[in-house]
Amino acid sequence: MLIRANRLEKRISMDDLATRIGVSRWSVHRVERGDPSVAIGTAFELATQLGIQLFDAEPSRLVEQRATVEHRLTLLPKTAKTSEDKVDDDF
Repeated sequence: MLIRANRLEKRISMDDLATRIGVSRWSVHRVERGDPSVAIGTAFELATQLGIQLFDAEPSRLVEQRATVEHRLTLLPKTAKTSEDKVDDDF
């Protein structure tokens, strides 16, 4: 969504952006829709071409993010229980 918003804000067509990084228009479309099967390098290249900062080097932000993740982990169970019910799949 961020890539699409930046592309539209900068008035760059999907075809132009695809040509700039050497991929198909369909690849750009898939990245914009969040398709997980697209190569991560393609997504990085699109973000770089549009000037989107992917990583935050500011230590205070990293500390905040880590605290948030740690808080979320405290709300989750410590282990995932497996089902003890045996499935009868003998046909």
